[in-house]
Order: sequence, then structure tokens, then C-alpha cells
Amino acid sequence: MSNLVQDLIEHLNLERLEENLFRGDSRDIGGKSVFGGQVLGQALLAAQQTVEGREAHSLHAYFLRPGNPRESITYDVDRIRDGRSFATRRVVAAQSGRAIFNMSVSFQIAEEGFEHQSSIPDVPPPEELLSIAEWRRQTMKHIPESLQDILTRDRPIELRPVQPIDVLHPDLRPPRQQVWLKAAGNLPDAPAIHKALLAYASDFTLLGTALLPHGVTHFMPRVQAASLDHAMWFHRPFRMDEWLLYDMDSPSACGGRGLGRGSIYSRDGRLIASVAQEGVIRLRREGPPSA
Repeated sequence: MSNLVQDLIEHLNLERLEENLFRGDSRDIGGKSVFGGQVLGQALLAAQQTVEGREAHSLHAYFLRPGNPRESITYDVDRIRDGRSFATRRVVAAQSGRAIFNMSVSFQIAEEGFEHQSSIPDVPPPEELLSIAEWRRQTMKHIPESLQDILTRDRPIELRPVQPIDVLHPDLRPPRQQVWLKAAGNLPDAPAIHKALLAYASDFTLLGTALLPHGVTHFMPRVQAASLDHAMWFHRPFRMDEWLLYDMDSPSACGGRGLGRGSIYSRDGRLIASVAQEGVIRLRREGPPSA
């Protein structure tokens, strides 16, 4: 396991304070607030620690307030229901006594049933593509020095876009993109870890899909982009240390909000997860001219 991946797993793991109360560390990955994927992954692991014999099959979350990346987060799990096939948990994440996030998670025993799925898009394999970090290093001279480390550093989740986007000088594109992703190292055989890491990674590029037709990105000073909610459905078993294709589109943007949808496929074409997210996307108002 690489040091970057081991560090991320340790970061997502939680300290148990009471039977249903957990605490996790925050981390600054270059934004002004806690990365939403971190809270998703930690909340999912908190809920999983209160369930036996079932795995998460869906989650529905709301981001209520920006999190402080310099402050730890507590996760309070409410054991809503334990049925014969399904179990439901509600998780509230808080900092300084104020809720910043809540999530409902449903767990299910393993079952057989009807099967069908959508087909994986026809795109180049990951071996023919550069990672986001590699691609940006090739265009380093166009990146301001203040952003070079954030934009070009290696990360525990490797992302290889099918059509890379210049986040500082984007062109106009249809609201669809595909990215290959996987953990940058081998992982233990623990499905809960793989699902937490996929939840973490699913928040990286989805909302940006809604900005593609408008020729802007969240790296531009006047653009405000922040997740409002996030939903995931885990369909089939998968491994995060194997390549997965994240196929994303945005059917709508209006009222200062954009909607993103994602389908995640294993390399052999199995649909392993679906994602939906709405977020704030708007231009900040320019201040009055200085006297």
C-alpha cells in the first residue's frame, strides 16, 4: 500500500468516543473548507461501525454548513431501524456544537434478484491517458506559482480524465465528462473501506460537470461552487484499487444551482455505483469600484 493511500485510510478512520459517537480529523486539501468527500467517507464509516452482517447500498446526504479544515468533526449515529433485510442509520456531523452535515444510510444483507444495467461508454483505456497531475505538470508555465502545488501534487486517488480540462482557461463544452479513477496503491479486503474511498472520490469532479457549458471552473476567483447534497447507490461489488470509469453528465443548471449525475463502472463494464449531486454554482458579485 502506498504512503498516500495509507495516509488517506488513516485519515478517514475514526476514534470511537461512545457507542454511537465518533470523532474524525479534518484536513486542508487546498480549499477554503473541509472537502465534502472527506465528510462523506467518514460518515459512512461511522454508520458502518454500528451495523453487523449488512453492507451499505445507498446514502443520501446534505451539506449544511462549510466545515473548518483545522477542526475535528464529531459523528453522531442514530440507529433508526434494524430489520430482517435492511438497516437504516442517520449520521449528524458537527463542529463546535453546530451541525455541518447529515446523512441517511441504508444497509442490506446479500441477496439474489433480477439483473439489468446500462452499458459502459466507449472511451480510451486509462493506460492511454495522463493523470490530472501529470497533465498539469506539462502545462506548469501557465499555472500561477500560488496554485502550482495544489494543482500538480500527487494524490491518493489517481484521476485520469478522458478529455482533460484547463481549470484556469476552460473552453466551452457539453455538460458531460469521463474520468478513470482508482486508489494509488493496493487496499485491504474490506468492502467498507472501498465504499468509503469511492464516496470520497465521487465528490471530486461531479459538480464541475455543470460548469462545462459555461466556460468556468471553481478555481476562478468569481466562481462560487459548493455541494448542497449528495446521493450514492452501490449496486455491485468492486475494488477501489482497480480502475473504475466515472461517467458524468449535468442535465440542468438554473436558479444558482447545478445538478450532476454519475455512473461508475468497473473496467469489465459492470455498473457498480450511481451518484447524484446538486450544488451552488454562481458568480460572486463584484464589489464597488475603489475611490
